[in-house]
Amino acid sequence: MASYDPSKLKVTKNIGLNSVAFCVARVPNSQRLFFGSSDFKVYELDLAAEKPEPKAFNGDGHQSYVTGLALAGNTLISGSYDGRLMWWNTETKEAQRTVEAHQLWIRGVRVSPDGKRLISVADDMLGKIWNAETGELQHTLVDHKAMTPHNFPSMLFAAAFSPNGEWVATGDKVGHIAIWEVATGKKIAEVEAPGLYTWDPRQRRHSIGGIRSLCFSPDSKLLAAGGIGHIGNIDHLDGPARVEVFEWQTGKRTQEINDKQVKGLVQQIAFDPEGKWLLGAGGDNGGFATFYNLENGQQIHSEKFPMHVHQFALNESSDTLYAVGHHRVAVGEFKAA
Repeated sequence: MASYDPSKLKVTKNIGLNSVAFCVARVPNSQRLFFGSSDFKVYELDLAAEKPEPKAFNGDGHQSYVTGLALAGNTLISGSYDGRLMWWNTETKEAQRTVEAHQLWIRGVRVSPDGKRLISVADDMLGKIWNAETGELQHTLVDHKAMTPHNFPSMLFAAAFSPNGEWVATGDKVGHIAIWEVATGKKIAEVEAPGLYTWDPRQRRHSIGGIRSLCFSPDSKLLAAGGIGHIGNIDHLDGPARVEVFEWQTGKRTQEINDKQVKGLVQQIAFDPEGKWLLGAGGDNGGFATFYNLENGQQIHSEKFPMHVHQFALNESSDTLYAVGHHRVAVGEFKAA
């Protein structure tokens, strides 16, 4: 595995969209992407084409925003604010199965490393583990509270499988993270990140923030949570990008990164395969991809992106980043050191 210099990251492609792209999945060893959209559709985009153009999947599809995608072989599973999970054939672009999965908005969908299991998380505050091939419900994960400490509805934004496939983590609006055993659905640990939650008791009586992204380290021992730090004006994402890292089995927090140089939500996190850095991407009005040193938590480099980044996918060698967000798809590349 080559070692890459994060300061070399540059946006090399920038493709405009007619809608907001909330989620992305990439076909392995290719530049073929799928993304979910604010126009309720799922699209394919082949960046290797001479003139890349989004192609919508067939049929009526979802009835609201498509906010989660997971790829399992030739099957794409999408989740939406309509509470449904849909299974699609990626070659024919036809729907194969629809499951009424959640009572409220689905916020995220993730597939296990072996492609056999799927997790969905939603604002009914439930995580659900599914058989990725058959759509059979295997476990319902019940732990996250429906109301915030100030008696407003909470939200369940994020989920992540560990690389070894044994565990899955879920994270909510008030900064509570639960870790579960995938095989049994049993909760085995929890950690708290209340610094990712802001409550305004005076001007708006409103809360914002929460765990927007989760990721395990390559050895599955560390768990990173991303979001936004304390917000002075809750009508805007006017707060520092924030990442906390835990040795989740002991509950020890190893890093508490409150990046005052970069504002906005950290919508997705990825660990360097070699364990040197942590990448967080997201945005406020604009977008960013920021690298942090895992040893000391210091910012290594932050690259501006042409849109608020909602999600990204890295290629196999971790030298190319495919990002989707507000009305754009952007590609970032960096060279070997």
